[in-house]
Amino acid sequence: MTPPLSEAPLLQVQDLQVRFRLGRRTEAPVWAPAVGRHGQGVSFDVPAHRTVALVGESGSGKSVTAMAVVGLLPDNADCQGQVRWQGQPLLGAPAATLRALRGRQIACVFQDPMSSLNPVHTIGQQLAEPLRLHLGLSARQATERAEHWLEEVGLPEPRQRLRAYPHELSGGQQQRVMIAMGLACEPRLLIADEPTTALDVTIQRQILELLARLKDKLGLSLLFISHDLALVGEIADEVVVMRHGQVREQGPVDRIFSAPQDPYTRALLACRPSLQGQPLRLPVIDEHMARETAVATAITAPPPAPQRPRDPEAPVVLEVRGLTKHFPLREGLFGRRAYPALKGVSFRLRRGQTLGIVGESGSGKSTLGLTLLRLHEPTGGEVWFGGRELLRLPDAERQAMRRRLQIVFQNPYASLNPRFAIGQTLMEPLRIHRLGGSEAEREARAVALLRRVGLDASALGKYPHEFSGGQRQRIAIARCLTLEPEVLVLDEAVSALDVSVQAQVLNLLRDLQDELGLSYLFISHDLAVVRFISDEVLVMHQGEAVEQASAEDILLRPQQDYTRRLIGAVPRGWTPRG
Repeated sequence: MTPPLSEAPLLQVQDLQVRFRLGRRTEAPVWAPAVGRHGQGVSFDVPAHRTVALVGESGSGKSVTAMAVVGLLPDNADCQGQVRWQGQPLLGAPAATLRALRGRQIACVFQDPMSSLNPVHTIGQQLAEPLRLHLGLSARQATERAEHWLEEVGLPEPRQRLRAYPHELSGGQQQRVMIAMGLACEPRLLIADEPTTALDVTIQRQILELLARLKDKLGLSLLFISHDLALVGEIADEVVVMRHGQVREQGPVDRIFSAPQDPYTRALLACRPSLQGQPLRLPVIDEHMARETAVATAITAPPPAPQRPRDPEAPVVLEVRGLTKHFPLREGLFGRRAYPALKGVSFRLRRGQTLGIVGESGSGKSTLGLTLLRLHEPTGGEVWFGGRELLRLPDAERQAMRRRLQIVFQNPYASLNPRFAIGQTLMEPLRIHRLGGSEAEREARAVALLRRVGLDASALGKYPHEFSGGQRQRIAIARCLTLEPEVLVLDEAVSALDVSVQAQVLNLLRDLQDELGLSYLFISHDLAVVRFISDEVLVMHQGEAVEQASAEDILLRPQQDYTRRLIGAVPRGWTPRG
């Protein structure tokens, strides 16, 4: 529904500038700008019944802009400019005014629902709280309305879910609860800050369709924040492209996608992996913009290095036969039953190649990787590696074998010890496995690995908090390489990274594979990323391997209905309407 032209926007942001004070209050202030540069702030409107998307990489100022709107920035933030809600100024408004507005008129849904939900309160208690606070409902009325909203967002068995705790729900169910909580008081504006980033493609599709349906049913406006233009193209009416705290371009979604004016917007569109085609390398935003400049000034760019062809008859380095894993679950006071997380999974991985493992959350992808490494003890099956059966190795031999099988986890912020300098992180496995003749040799090896992943020797003395997410993931990869492994298990290793950093890490992984002959098990819910990096793809569903073939055959000619549903759920971006 398009509002009348005479209707004023619900939200007006004019020349917004945000900076953060660094250091202690007793020191001379040092300010770090986050939104706005060179005296020019961020400006945009959110009209009634419309969806406006803020798009950009991590650090572009999207979330800071949204938090400034609702007054949720920390005390060291300084905001200038104007933010008006239906003509009412919000910057500098009394705390009581903002509390009355939040939840009742403007609601927020954040990226990580587990961090937003209180782990010691039931879902029903948390849903009822804003209803009693803002609408003055009784406990019984609030419970009935909470059940209604859980049903409205498509949560099965809503009455039972009211008594559940957050940890008893899946990620997609937690996000539905957050949406129900945001909409419970029927606000006019919902701010959705990366609400689907950590979800698999089918749950992501369900959340997008849910938001679109509720927007039409309730007459909502949406401020949708994302780094993924494919998602934005499906849900937004207007797009605001941000970089380094500035608006680079804004306009209707059809114009932004069909005729982008700014080189940065064109780079964002070009850097996303696609299900169609398998390029030698993914373009990185800065490289893409530089290439545009080179073409405009008639400078000839060097051709990309050719990719080493994959050998279909390469030796098998890892063979899994009928791998099973059961987890014990409680039933009642004394009862227990076994939950089958893996049901007889079998596959082969060849030297220097990548096997992509795809499936929804709960399909057993991560359990498969952890069980291979015996971070989960298997229930049955065989894993053959280097002529040895890994699952039956004695403890004395298992440590040596672990050198050759390493893992990179999803969250680069939780993968590194915050109390260890990077030099300690890289040299610790060398000491444990008695590699390198001296500390000087180990340090030289650590420096060489940092350079190999695109960092320099100055990183040795720094701590993890001094690096971005992409740099931390590079360090995690370097830590794995210290032991000269043959196989890397990459468990959602790029899903937490924005599009440009993701492209850099994927290109790095390909380069390392070509240089070192590494084999990868690449676990991901992002089928476009899997298409780029994988030679073969294994599709998992409810703990079973339902289909395995080359990446091209799986994604272009799927044989199973489940695979087709997965592919159909992938965001396609904007397409001409009508």
